[in-house]
Amino acid sequence: MSNPKKVMIAEDSSVIQNLTRKILSIQNYEITSVKNGQQVLDTLKTENFDIILMDINMPVMDGIECTQKIRSLDDPHKSNVPIVAITGNARNLSASEYNDIGINELLQKPLNFDELVTIVKKYTTD
Repeated sequence: MSNPKKVMIAEDSSVIQNLTRKILSIQNYEITSVKNGQQVLDTLKTENFDIILMDINMPVMDGIECTQKIRSLDDPHKSNVPIVAITGNARNLSASEYNDIGINELLQKPLNFDELVTIVKKYTTD
């Protein structure tokens, strides 16, 4: 059997983080959770991920700035990791504006967990 795909959840809400972790763990994903964009970047220094679920509104560094920094990394595996934005207000940006920033997909809160699993599978299936 192949190794489980690695998912990073960047979300400052413990409730959303825990629910997302439980749903994806059932699907055999290996989960790492962080609370802000700076922790995402720090974790990426030592680990690779198959997908990042990125809350847009986080303390310390938001998901937009973090995504921009990831996209500018020298390591092509890290700089091209699929990023799915999770947001409640979408910051009044259009889907194409999120794509321009480097975000692959957008999930609105409250999360539809069936849609979450479908999107994660879409980006992590070989």
